[in-house]
Amino acid sequence: MSAHPARPARQAVAAIFLLNGLLFGAWAARIPAVRDRLGLSDGELGLALGCIAVGSLLTMPLAGAAAARFGSRPATRTAFALFCLAAGTVALAPSLGILCVLTFAYGAAGGALDVTMNAHGVAVEGRYGRPVLSGFHAGFSLGGLLGAALGALAATAHLDVRVHLAALATAALLVGLGWSRRFLPAGEDSGARGEPLLVRPPRRLWAIGALGFACLLIEGASADWSGVYLKDELGASPGAAALGFTAFSVTMTAGRLMGDRLVEEFGPVRLVRAGGVVAGVGFATALVAAQTVVGIAGFACLGAGMSTVVPIVFRAAGAVPGLAAGLGLAAVTSMSYLGFLVGPPLIGGVAELTGLPAALLLLVGLAIALVTLAPVTRPRAAARAARPARAAA
Repeated sequence: MSAHPARPARQAVAAIFLLNGLLFGAWAARIPAVRDRLGLSDGELGLALGCIAVGSLLTMPLAGAAAARFGSRPATRTAFALFCLAAGTVALAPSLGILCVLTFAYGAAGGALDVTMNAHGVAVEGRYGRPVLSGFHAGFSLGGLLGAALGALAATAHLDVRVHLAALATAALLVGLGWSRRFLPAGEDSGARGEPLLVRPPRRLWAIGALGFACLLIEGASADWSGVYLKDELGASPGAAALGFTAFSVTMTAGRLMGDRLVEEFGPVRLVRAGGVVAGVGFATALVAAQTVVGIAGFACLGAGMSTVVPIVFRAAGAVPGLAAGLGLAAVTSMSYLGFLVGPPLIGGVAELTGLPAALLLLVGLAIALVTLAPVTRPRAAARAARPARAAA
């Protein structure tokens, strides 16, 4: 059996996703070292980290427009090179002010890469004629775990954070630019096809964005509040409390590894609905039981339920009729990323009023919302074909 002609491009996109996750995980693991080197307070560190979000949100629409006009191949290669440069220099900051500038650049390049690499992933998936996007996101998750592990080893060995991140980013740049030469041609999804770049976002796009917003809000809240909930509310030891987000990450990675096959087998709508049910019922049960082991299992259910949703959301965003894939992905990525940003402070604010367990019920409500919003992920051609069938019945 001969290999698919788009297989080299698929491998190249998978490599970029993995390297992106690798650098992200390494940075996350070494944030304490950056803070300690500059002697920052928690508030000052929060300001610097907030610049990442601002940079990402500002460049996502620009990256989508660039991918739509020039093609996702050059847009992704450029964004990847800039991201490696930003990741390799962010720890060099000699002061808080310079750190804010560098973290802004890190976020700007990372946000652009999120949009463009997903746009090229959608293009590769179109060539394949079957789902492959979830596998790319699994690569990012695996890269994140590997980057975090390497970061922990570097910290244990007392390796200077500046040397660590610069060396890792340089290696990633060399490997990634080499692999990305296998991307599809720029004309595969460039504006040469005549897709309009300035259009009014259709209602369908807003609904897809709402789905992504809910999913990433759950992910952000799980990352920031799982350990606090298990330790403070359920009395778990620090080690056991850390297992909450570990369980979430493991089941999310495993789900993404199987996600493409599951989409082929069950379709996106049923898979999103099933994910919402698994996440909602599993986490609601954990909140009611209020036991450490069940709580960890609840976060595992959240990870499993959410694992395939973001790839499905991005696939749907890249296939909105009358809208260039890059623009659709930029809009939905921005809306989804907002969920990741507002989730942790939202849970904290509600917890101040009602207590953390009651605040975490919001995640159950969002999981139920996924069940309601799932139909927007149905491919439009399939939806049109389904209407006459129901009418004939």
